[in-house]
Amino acid sequence: MTAQEPTILATCGGMVDGGWQDTAYGPLLHFAIELAGVAGRTPRVAHVNTAGGDPRFVEGAELEAARAAGVEGSHIRLFPHPNHERLAEHVLSRDVIWVSGGSVVNLLALWRAHGLDDLLRQAWKAGVVLAGGSAGGLCWHSGGTTTSFGPDAQVVADGLGLLPGSFSPHHDSQPTRRPAFRDAIAAGRIPPGYGVEEGAGLLYRGTALVEVVAERPGAGAWSVSADGVEERLPARVLPAHVLPSLSLS
Repeated sequence: MTAQEPTILATCGGMVDGGWQDTAYGPLLHFAIELAGVAGRTPRVAHVNTAGGDPRFVEGAELEAARAAGVEGSHIRLFPHPNHERLAEHVLSRDVIWVSGGSVVNLLALWRAHGLDDLLRQAWKAGVVLAGGSAGGLCWHSGGTTTSFGPDAQVVADGLGLLPGSFSPHHDSQPTRRPAFRDAIAAGRIPPGYGVEEGAGLLYRGTALVEVVAERPGAGAWSVSADGVEERLPARVLPAHVLPSLSLS
């Protein structure tokens, strides 16, 4: 089954060091799969790397990470053209759509050009869990901070708007993000929202934030009000997922 109501997990995390493997599903990605409520079959996760230009060299590692996690992995690619002849069918048949980071400005432009924005909205309403990290967390909101234009954080105000508030990833690791976010909200350029630290995520049911989760102790999020005032939000630390051990003979 899919999620019982529209669900979004907007994060600043996802894939982690895989040890023997190149990369692995981290606690936030495992949590996204759990939210889908799949029973009696293998969960289906589609990776979307539009924000990074659909680099082929990461796809093999993502598929191997999916296999190790017991998941049917796939990709939704727009370069040089959509890789699924029946794109809508593929999107709506997934349990989780996981969107990776990069340029949210480029992501939004390409999704809109190909109609993927509308398909994702349909999937969200149908119970497919929408999730991702950094640009993959920001895109679902009305706006937020981005380094799509250069190393200093600037504001993007034309997100998909599935979620009415704003989102700022890397709130604790990129110094220009925090003041740019506060100032843009106080100036009315974007609505109030949440600054998310590395390794944390926001769980939405419908358009309501219901929980802050984290893949490591100490990670969390901040609520930023209309006047730019920040308030720390408590986070629940997710359990770690241990990969099967490998032995050499």
